[in-house]
Parts: sequence; structure tokens; C-alpha cells
Amino acid sequence: MKPELPTAVGKKNGSTKDQSAVLERLSHLSLEPNPVLMEHAKQRAMSVQNRIADRITAFAGSMWFVYIHIIWFSSWIGFGVEKYPYGLLTMIVSLEAIFLSTFVMISQNRADAKRQVIADQQWQTVKEEDRQNEELLNLSNEILKLTKAIHSSTKAGPEGAPLPKS
Repeated sequence: MKPELPTAVGKKNGSTKDQSAVLERLSHLSLEPNPVLMEHAKQRAMSVQNRIADRITAFAGSMWFVYIHIIWFSSWIGFGVEKYPYGLLTMIVSLEAIFLSTFVMISQNRADAKRQVIADQQWQTVKEEDRQNEELLNLSNEILKLTKAIHSSTKAGPEGAPLPKS
């Protein structure tokens, strides 16, 4: 699967060439999932409550949810289930809104948990990279000292003079 880039509106024909060049450069990148997020998803899926909440938020955030409600409200009013001002419908919709807002908060908490998992992993990566950088700096300093020592011991005297023996 290749990454997709948004197309720019109002650009000249050259933009498609630029985009194809960028896509060509990015085509070798693998799009494998983050292993930490995969582990987080496995742990989350172990809870029945989380699975139920995930399914409800997935459905409530879909266009099917909107279509069903359009049909439901239209039918309720069109078939005259109750008279205006639709007290029962208002109460049902209000209760639904209360529950859906709760599921939205659950969804936000889930997204926050994912972001925290990623942030924790990135922090571990930063600490590891910092340790590696310190190690590389120490090695570079050792190489510099050895290079200076070799340079000073092999430094020749006047032009054509033999190197000093140690």
C-alpha cells in the first residue's frame, strides 16, 4: 500500500509530476502498524466493556447512524406516531444524546490512551538515542585522543630526517 498525498487545488500540471516523484520516493517505506499500539489494542480488546464501547462509537460515528436517524425522525413525524410538540421523541432523543456524549468521552479517553502509549514509546526512544549519542561522543573523543597521540608520535623532524625511534 502506497501513501497517498492530498492533491492541491488550483496548481498547474507540474503538481502531478511532483506528487508522483514524492510518491515514488516514499513507496519503499513500509506501512506496518506500531507494535506498541498493537499491544495496546490487544489489551483493550480483552475487556468486554471496551469492545462494546468501541462498537457503539464506531457505529455512532458513521453515516449509517445519520441515515437511520433521518428515516426514524421522518417516519415518526410522517406517520403521526405522536402529536406536536413530540414529547416522547424529544425525551428519547435527549436520552440518546446523553448516552452518545458518554461514548464520545469514552472515545476521547481511548484516543488519549493511545497518544500516551505513543508518547511513552517515543520518550523511551529519545532516552535510548541520547544514551547512544553519549556513547558515540565518548568514542569520538577517544578516537580524537588516539589520532593526536599517533600524530604526535609520527611527526617527522626536519625535511627528509628519519622518523624518531621509540
